[in-house]
Amino acid sequence: MGADEPEVRTTAGMLRGVREVAGPAVFRGIPFAEPPVGALRFGAPRPVRGWDGVRKAVAYGPPPPQSAAFGMDALSSGDAAGDSDWLTLNVWTPDPGPGAGLPVMVWLYGGAYTIGMSGLPEYDGGRLAREGGVVVVTLNYRVGIEGFALIEGAPANRGLLDQVAALEWVRDNIRAFGGDPDRVTVFGESAGAGSLAALLAMPRARGLFGRAVAQSVPGTFFSAELATDIAGEFAAELGLRPTAKDLGAVEPRRLPAAGDAVGAKMGLFAERWGALAHTSIPVAPVVDGEVLPVAPWEALASGAGRDVELVVGHTRHEYRLFMALGGTLGEVTEEQAAVALGAFAPGGDGGDGDDGGDAYRAAFPAAGPEELYELVHSDWLFRMPSLHLAEAQVAGGGRAHFYELTWGAPGMGGGLGACHGLDVPLVFGNLSGGLPAILLGEGPYEEAEELSARMRAAWTGFASGEGLGWPAYDAEGRLVQVFDVRPTVAAYPEEASRGLWRGHAFGALLLGG
Repeated sequence: MGADEPEVRTTAGMLRGVREVAGPAVFRGIPFAEPPVGALRFGAPRPVRGWDGVRKAVAYGPPPPQSAAFGMDALSSGDAAGDSDWLTLNVWTPDPGPGAGLPVMVWLYGGAYTIGMSGLPEYDGGRLAREGGVVVVTLNYRVGIEGFALIEGAPANRGLLDQVAALEWVRDNIRAFGGDPDRVTVFGESAGAGSLAALLAMPRARGLFGRAVAQSVPGTFFSAELATDIAGEFAAELGLRPTAKDLGAVEPRRLPAAGDAVGAKMGLFAERWGALAHTSIPVAPVVDGEVLPVAPWEALASGAGRDVELVVGHTRHEYRLFMALGGTLGEVTEEQAAVALGAFAPGGDGGDGDDGGDAYRAAFPAAGPEELYELVHSDWLFRMPSLHLAEAQVAGGGRAHFYELTWGAPGMGGGLGACHGLDVPLVFGNLSGGLPAILLGEGPYEEAEELSARMRAAWTGFASGEGLGWPAYDAEGRLVQVFDVRPTVAAYPEEASRGLWRGHAFGALLLGG
């Protein structure tokens, strides 16, 4: 075929992609594992079978079953005929040929482990590939009950196993797309960053990547006992047992509704689920002792990530986006702040009391109820888990770099600040339409373009081995890159929060709090 329809041979067969206008070649919807339905439902991913002839790779594969959050369920057609090929990936490459030897960047999407798909426009890898000179890979992995519920008769952490299978595909095939399998960087945000943290702790993922960028690492990892208890509630919503046999009889498109139902009433389980009951997060990676032997912080502190160069960071106002979506932005009462402090602050009881609030009030004496509410949520869920992951990496003899995004997005009148997810359009350079338009407004994008260019250059420079442009993090100086209108290198800005959480050990959340 011509240059506009490049062809590549993979281990499974020939693929035909498309050359974008003034851009890289792109191959979409490449299966990296067999569809996990029927006899393979709730199983570990199986290698994809080969095909004869040339397979067109021009359209994204169907997403895995989704939660109804943000209308994502409407984008997933469940197990309809021909739409069960959830486990696919996409490749953007400036130079589709086996001799190019370009660095590779593999993206893991976020979505609270309940939603997410690689075909969203904000994850288009064309600009990163074109301007950064890298091969970009995005992939689907199972989410929700399909991917993360701990159920009898099924391996734990199936969504993580999907990611490992995709990375194995990259190892075996990316050279044909112009990539270097020995220069793979995995990057992810939110649940994608949590997945990445888990991969760093998983023996099955060892050696599949040499660099990693974890953007806003969530602290939600479940013990097996907690995950088992939550799975029982999922099954109870359907009048079934929490087994692969029972749940496997439910159409994939129907299953996320059970997860949504439990997520909507988690407050009823405060005595059993502790701080988690004050969230709407019913699934997360499970520290099962086998697929994921220990929580990431413990694994890295013991040296599990020593051979992987790590970048970690967070945004300044992580929780503000969720406040806007939940209708609490500008509406937080003293009582709501007290409950949040009691549930999430170090020293709190995980319940409705306010045992942990005094330390926060003392550390932030000028903060009103809304700021305290936002701070403790941000710290518990993203900011301190991210910081502690970098510190664990350094303690384990590895190398880590840290950043904080402090630039306030102009979207929604500027009220979102440097909120959760703002780094995604900046890193990909996709600044308009969809979620980016909500965060960044309708333009003009001059400031966003300048900051995006800096972040893209840092991420692709890191992936290529050229460096980030700021020093490594250490326990004494704690120097970090602060991304703002004028980026600077400074001591970690959130010192008050760091001090409050200094003695806290992040790990698997336990049944009973």
